[in-house]
Amino acid sequence: MHCDWTFLVRASAVVVPGALLMALHAASAATPQATPDTPAGLEKLSRRRIFFGHQSVGANLLEGMGRLMSRGGPAPQVREVREPTAAVAPGTLAHAMLGHNEQPESKLADFERYMDGGMAAQTDVALLKFCYIDFNVHTDARALFARYRATLDGLKARHPQVTFVHVTVPLTTVQSGAKAWLKELMGRSVWGVGENVTREAFNALMRQTYAGKEPLFDLATLESTRPDGTPETYTLNGRAYPAMVAAYSNDGGHLNEVGQARLATAFIDFLAALPPATRTSPAQAVP
Repeated sequence: MHCDWTFLVRASAVVVPGALLMALHAASAATPQATPDTPAGLEKLSRRRIFFGHQSVGANLLEGMGRLMSRGGPAPQVREVREPTAAVAPGTLAHAMLGHNEQPESKLADFERYMDGGMAAQTDVALLKFCYIDFNVHTDARALFARYRATLDGLKARHPQVTFVHVTVPLTTVQSGAKAWLKELMGRSVWGVGENVTREAFNALMRQTYAGKEPLFDLATLESTRPDGTPETYTLNGRAYPAMVAAYSNDGGHLNEVGQARLATAFIDFLAALPPATRTSPAQAVP
């Protein structure tokens, strides 16, 4: 679906620098390299230790992984942890619900607390994923990214043995049809339009900073690309922005089984492709 909201959304809702807008447009046209289910990837992860900080969309992703792992064969143990000192054995994907939704800074602080509090000492890979609900039309994407980058730079300096993975922010669908038209007539914002611009402003900074330099799982691009490789976009003030493919969600934001299968397969392939961790202690090394 391609929607043109040029006349339905006020240009003053979100201000994004021109250079970022160009990057956003280019990113929306990218085709993700998701592959079919890969048992070999799960087998690799069965020998690694991973920590994943998230909220509800992350839980959707883990649900999809669970269905893939239920088919049999070597696979990691997925286990929720509630304390930074929780033991993480080889072959474990440990995860925790970090911070509070609509408060992305609290998620950064919690991720830092887990890493510095003992989790980094026993994991090989660590990643934090923000949620779509953490971003609205008033979110300062540049300021939040600066905070994110400073936090991750500090963690990388303190824990050089850990591979830190960056994750783009999930998108939502864009409301359309009669309800959206009526909202515009009443001067109310149309759900998903301005918010996705802000999310992609943050994601553009993630790509500009980390793509090709450090591990980056581009969740937003996967969500906004149909199975045939074509992008889901809408137009605002003459520019195209990516939105979540409607078939991947039942409520416009969370992943349904179709979306879970797509994202989980790509997530497994991505994590499995990371180089093995290198630790100073032979007993801690992961093959």
